[in-house]
Amino acid sequence: MSVKTDIPSEVDLLVAGAGPAGMAAALVASLEGLDVLLCEKSDQVGGTGATSAGTLWIPGNSQSRAAGFSDSAEQADRYLSALIGDGTNRDLRNAYLRTGPAAIDYLCARSDVQFLPCGKHPDYRSNMPGAALAGRAIVPEPFDGRLLDSDFRRIRPPVAEFMLLGGMMVGKADISRLIGRYESLGNFVYSAKLLFRYLADRLKYERGTRLMMGNALIARLFYSLRKRKVPILFDSSIVELMGNRDGVKGAQMEINGRQVAVKARKGVVLATGGYAHNKRLREAFMPRPVPTHSMSCEGNTGDGIELGKKLGASLAPEQSTSGLWTPVSIAQRSDGTKGLFPHLVLDRAKPGVIAVNSTGRRFVNEAASYHDFVLAMFECNKTIQSIPAWLICDSDCLRRYGLGVVYPGHRNPAKFLDNGYLVSSQVLEALAGKIGVDGGQLCSTVTRYNAFAKTGIDIDFGKGETELNRFNGDASHKPNPCIGPLVTSPFYALAVWPADIAVSTGLATDADARVLGNDGTPIPGLYACGNDMASVMAGSYPGPGTTLGPAIVFAYRAAMHAKGLAL
Repeated sequence: MSVKTDIPSEVDLLVAGAGPAGMAAALVASLEGLDVLLCEKSDQVGGTGATSAGTLWIPGNSQSRAAGFSDSAEQADRYLSALIGDGTNRDLRNAYLRTGPAAIDYLCARSDVQFLPCGKHPDYRSNMPGAALAGRAIVPEPFDGRLLDSDFRRIRPPVAEFMLLGGMMVGKADISRLIGRYESLGNFVYSAKLLFRYLADRLKYERGTRLMMGNALIARLFYSLRKRKVPILFDSSIVELMGNRDGVKGAQMEINGRQVAVKARKGVVLATGGYAHNKRLREAFMPRPVPTHSMSCEGNTGDGIELGKKLGASLAPEQSTSGLWTPVSIAQRSDGTKGLFPHLVLDRAKPGVIAVNSTGRRFVNEAASYHDFVLAMFECNKTIQSIPAWLICDSDCLRRYGLGVVYPGHRNPAKFLDNGYLVSSQVLEALAGKIGVDGGQLCSTVTRYNAFAKTGIDIDFGKGETELNRFNGDASHKPNPCIGPLVTSPFYALAVWPADIAVSTGLATDADARVLGNDGTPIPGLYACGNDMASVMAGSYPGPGTTLGPAIVFAYRAAMHAKGLAL
């Protein structure tokens, strides 16, 4: 079954962008009986969401409550008040916390978009009042891409470095069983089934069809839209909104190179992914030096933001680093291209990994959230070069825990040395010389850190003191799951750079995702969600799913408002 490509001249709701937010808005609007048209300027759905972990931060969600985890919007509000203060519109925050569980339950009850509780998954500032250790994060259920048949090609693939054997997706729960495939019969059978499923997939598809994380979320949204026969126009984009500050009535579109006008009785939803690949907007809103790298979809060039600005829309937040960040390493692919590997949870918190700046000194709690790690890079770089920073470990650590694209259990890191991904030396001081940091200071740093490994107390940065740190460390390592000595040569170094996962500056909206003009009042018929909408978190990163949670919730609110339903 192919996606419908007829071009109607008039619809109820026109949605720009087939990422998580745009597809969710289109799906909810269709479920509420609206005539919807979804347009996507690329030839695939998913945007940045397709390459994400797919986690949503939804305090008080019913999936976690059913699994026995207690949480509430009141607790989450206390946490956000401590983290953000008055840095964001209070009405938006209240709407998000109040509506989040209902939006998820709505999708689960009426579509194939289904979610599972993550269980324990600590908030990223787990030492703050109101923070939760479990219950706020949910993930999409895995999805069988074969259900999409030939339209499986329409799903944007995940990051290549996150796939095994050139196309097999694995989840966090799979990793330990794959690494320990020869340690038990159960692990061997489990791993063999994954392999045979993948090999069977490759007889028909370009990659594996066992979809997880963000790919599963995108596929479930796409599958649900297909079942409802919602038309999706690929290779199409909005070039101009029809209307003015007093109201939007549709849009002028470019579809396969030709201009088409489409009227929209209920309005237009902008969900084009934000401005991550718009050089001018990066220069205007991002910290200095403006980061070179971005994990965002290449098509996110600020289309929605520019369209809104032409109608006098306001941008927010004014005070922000305008990014949600992760450190990345630059991977060399077998075809000669380069990829970005995000250092989210798999290595930095493990025993035996430290991060140093150009002087060879530590500057951060390595087990902090990926967002906070990069903020520390920016802050330190104001006085001491910390971009790039260097992750340092020894051979025992590399073999046991991995580092970047060198996965745990890897027996031969030679190819990563040959292509320049890793730098290595038998002697720490020589390693320092290779990466351009002070050798004597690096040796002193490692000596001091090794002393912390004996006591289990990092008196400099507190590595291993928070629940988040320990969650991503090695629970079997004592006395501190996040601190281990660097003693076994050869030693390794890996450069990491700041990269945005998403942007936080966008079009200011009200609680129903209506875009606000410069006077603070809504522009009738114009909505924004996802990264086109100014982040309700005001540039902060409270927990896993900080971008996707609000994307889905405010897409739901936008569609409901367009239908005329008050929430």
